[in-house]
Parts: sequence; C-alpha cells; structure tokens
Amino acid sequence: MPLTPTLLAAVPFAIWLYLFIARGNFWQVHEDTAELKSPKRWPRVVGIVPARDEAETISRSVASLAKQNYPGEFSVVVVDDHSSDGTAELARKAADESAAMRRVTIRSSSELPRGWTGKVWATNQGIAAVADRSPEYFWLADADIEQAPDALRRLVCRAENDSLDLASFMAFLPAKALPERLLVPPYLYFFLMLYPPRWVADPRARTAAAAGGSILLRREALERIGGMPAVRGEVIEDCALAAAVKRSGGKIWLGLTRASVSLRRYTRFREIRDLIARVAFTELRYSVFLLLGTLAGLFVVYLLPWVIFFAYPGEAWLLVDTTAALMAASFVGTVKFYGLSWVWALTLPAAALFYAYATCLSAVRYWLGRGGQWKGRAQAPQRH
Repeated sequence: MPLTPTLLAAVPFAIWLYLFIARGNFWQVHEDTAELKSPKRWPRVVGIVPARDEAETISRSVASLAKQNYPGEFSVVVVDDHSSDGTAELARKAADESAAMRRVTIRSSSELPRGWTGKVWATNQGIAAVADRSPEYFWLADADIEQAPDALRRLVCRAENDSLDLASFMAFLPAKALPERLLVPPYLYFFLMLYPPRWVADPRARTAAAAGGSILLRREALERIGGMPAVRGEVIEDCALAAAVKRSGGKIWLGLTRASVSLRRYTRFREIRDLIARVAFTELRYSVFLLLGTLAGLFVVYLLPWVIFFAYPGEAWLLVDTTAALMAASFVGTVKFYGLSWVWALTLPAAALFYAYATCLSAVRYWLGRGGQWKGRAQAPQRH
C-alpha cells in the first residue's frame, strides 16, 4: 500500500500523543520552591569541587560555596586538575576574601591514571582527602556554578525528609544571546524528555539522572556502589553516578532551580554545538545503529509534520495541525521557564535540526579519536 500523506502524518502524531500523555509529564517544567521541613540534626557535609582551567568562574563559584547559609558543619575542597590559568590561586583568593579560608581547602590533582576521566579522578581525590572527617554527605559541585545561598540547605532538607541517597539540582543556564535563546531551552527540554524527573524519583522505574553542577550524595550510598571507581571512565559521570546509586537500591531525586546559576555562557552557535557534541555520541553508547535511529527519529518527530504541511498543503491537515500543536504545547513550559515569549515554542524543529548536526559531529569526533573533548582532553574510550 502506498504511503499517503495521512499515513505519514499518523506516525509523528502517534509519537507526540505518547510523549504528551505517557512520558512522565516531562514537559511540565517547575522550579523547586517547596517549603521544606528542617531536619532535627544538620548532618556534616563536605563539598568537592573539581576545577580545570576555570579562571573565569572559580572566584564566584567558591565565594558562593563559602557563603552557604547552612547551619551544620560544612567545608569545601577544591581540587585543581592541572589548570594552566591560575585557577587554584583565584580559588584561594576568593575563599580568603569571603572570610571563609578555614572552610575551603585547595588541593592539586595528581596525574590522571589510565581509564579515568579527569573530573571523576579529581572528585575521587577530593573525597579521599576528607575521609578522616567522616562526612555524612558529599556535595559534588561544578566550578562554573554560582550556588544559591540556600542551595545546600535545600538539598539536605530534601534528602533528610525523603530519605534520599542522591539529590540533585539542575542549575539555571542563562538564555540571553540569540544562540542561547534558540538552543538552551531545547537543551533542558531534551534532557527532561530523556530523563523525566517523575521517573527519576520513582524507585520502580529504571530511569536515573543527576545534574553534575550540584549533587548531594550520601556517603553510605557512595560506599555501597564501590566509590567513584564505579564510574571512573564515564564521560557523563553525573547520570552514571545516579544510575549506580539507583541500581544499588538507593532513592534519588532531580529538581530544577533558577537560584543557582551557570556562569558559563554560550553566546555562539559553535559553543553550543561543542557542548552537545561532547556527550551526544556517548548517550548513544557509541553505536552506529543508535545514531542512525536517533537521526531518523529526529526527522520523523520534529520535521516530518512540517514537510507534509508544505509538500501536501491541505492534506492530512487535522493530523498535521494537531501534531504541531502538541509539539509547541509541550515546549512552551520550558520556554516560559526561561522567561521567553511563547513564540519561541515554534522554533523546536529548527533546534532539533541543529542537535542532529551536533550529534553527527559528536560521532565523527569519536571516530577520529577526539570524543568527549573537555579542556584539552579527549575522554571518550578509544576505539579498538
């Protein structure tokens, strides 16, 4: 039977109906602002901050950690991962200016062992350095995030109230320049589609994810999975860590915040392209078949309805129009989260095309031995 416009239009319509109704309501984007009950006792927490060539952001990041409004015992270890731009000195100066030098320790990372990614190795050394402090939680924080003053307090309240082993906040990534407005909201949208927070928090679901910028991890849970060596070679180490904790029987949670803000800006298209290309092929487990399936899926889900709209005007209009409406409606919540006009919800197909290009580039870089590039390192496993 020939493929008519109606049959073609029925495929993306069915997919969007599933996404809208049965994909964990991922499109309902809400900042976590719930009032949380304080624990009877505030646990001891140590923050671990791996940093490599973060001169532009480390001062504000360390200052925000040093000024945490946390009633319990809290200290921070910044692990300088062979920076060449004075990151360690700037971190030390920021701690000193915050009148919190005793709270912050700066350490230098040793040489990166074979089989480890740089961030995970630096984190592992930071954790090992504070073993004698017997913290109840580790707060794994990125060096390019300015944490809200109550970020740690909220994470601890959430973990203690809900008996969580891992709680994570996805920091707010600004969207001011044109490339950011077009491509940053889809970055969050696609992430939530892959990892719906409802499914992440559901112990019965296999879905697991975390945002590496701010992860509160119970020490007992880390020990149960075998420590950081359990994720030593992972490029997407935050999600791998969350998955390991959940597989071990731990409870995890992922939320969104506008109060903790990424200090890294992506004002050029190539910067966002490289952000996506660093991890896209890793998400596909370096599989050519998954790559081809993903590209086909992006075309069918985001572009085919518009191809039918323009190629067959007036035909299958109900299916095409409903599909386009579902697509835009599912994206408008994310657009509003970034404070943008609802009109930007219509740009999702263009963003999907850009993400398809960046995913192809990710695969090409991997095949050339430059996969998982970050700060001068190609961290994806080499092909054999």
